[in-house]
Amino acid sequence: MLQLQKRISDNKAECLLCPHNCRLEDGKAGICGVRKNTGGRIELQTYGILSACSLDPMEKKPLYHFFPGYNILSVGSYGCNMRCDFCQNYSISQTVYQESKTIVTPESLVKTALEANRNIGLAFTYNEPVIWFEYMRDAALMAKSNGMYTAMISNGYVNSDPLREILNFIDAFNIDLKSFNNTFYKKLTGATLEPVKNALRMIAESGKHLEITTLIIPGQNDNEREMELETEWIACELGKNVPFHLSRYFPRYRRTDPTTPDDTMLKLYEIASGKLNYVYFGNTESDTGQNTGCPECGLIVTKRSGYNTSLLNLDQGGRCTGCGNLIYRNLTIAS
Repeated sequence: MLQLQKRISDNKAECLLCPHNCRLEDGKAGICGVRKNTGGRIELQTYGILSACSLDPMEKKPLYHFFPGYNILSVGSYGCNMRCDFCQNYSISQTVYQESKTIVTPESLVKTALEANRNIGLAFTYNEPVIWFEYMRDAALMAKSNGMYTAMISNGYVNSDPLREILNFIDAFNIDLKSFNNTFYKKLTGATLEPVKNALRMIAESGKHLEITTLIIPGQNDNEREMELETEWIACELGKNVPFHLSRYFPRYRRTDPTTPDDTMLKLYEIASGKLNYVYFGNTESDTGQNTGCPECGLIVTKRSGYNTSLLNLDQGGRCTGCGNLIYRNLTIAS
C-alpha cells in the first residue's frame, strides 16, 4: 500500500511524495506550502480547493497528440514543490491556499466535466498537480469510472512510488523538462534534474501518453549544445516520437530577462528537429512549429492556427493516408 508519509517522532513526520522529502514538525508545512503536519500526520490542506476551472482545447495544455481538436476540463489549486523564479503561474503556484475558498467535491467536478462540450475528461494543471495527490486521485478515478480520460501537466518532481500510483489513474502527461542542466535546476527552481529524468523514463516505460515542454530562457537554458544533449537523451531514452514543445519565455515573476529572441527559438527548433520527429513552438506567433507532418512521407496531417486544429490526410485509426504511418494513438473518442 502506498505510503505518503513516515512518522519520525510524536510530533515530526517526513513527506514521501516528492524528492524534497520534507521533515515537518507539528504545525509546519512543506516547501509546497499545502502539505502540513497536523498532530503528527501530514495532511493535504487544499483538498477540493480550486484556483481555476476552465474548458480548454487540448492544444493549450499543450497536448498535441492526445485527442487533437477536443477539449478537456482543466483544474488547478495552489502551491508548488518548485520555486522557479520565472514561473508563468506564480500567482497561484507560489501562493499558500486560502481557507475561505469553496470546496469542490470530485463528484461535482466530474458532473461538470460530463456536461462540457466536446470534453474528453479532466486535466490537472495550472499549479503543480503532484502536491494535490489525494484530490487528483479521487477525481481522476471517478472520471475514468465514467468513461473519461485524464491528463496531468506537471514539473515531474515526484518520488517513484507515488508516480507508480499516478500512472494507474492518469492517461496523458505533459512534463516540463526545464533544462538539461542540474545547476539550472538547483539555482532557478530549488530542485534537481535527476528525479525529473527518472519520472520521464517511468512514464515512457508505462506506455502512457507523454509530451515534453521546455521553456527557453535567454542566457539560462538556450545553449545549443545543451539542446543537442537534451533532445538526444529524449530520443534515446524515451523515443523519437515523443512530442517536444519549445516554449518562448516572457518576463514574469522575479525574472526580468528580455523575451526569447526569434532567432534563438528557430535555431533550437532546428537542433531539436534533427533528433525528434515532432517538435513544436509555444508562446509565439510564428508559423514555424505549429503543424504536424508525417515523419515518414512528409505529408501534413494536422494544421494549427492558435488553438484551432484541422486534421488532414488521416484515417480513423490516426494513420497517415499517404504511407500508413501511425501518427496519433488517441484521435477520436470511441462511441
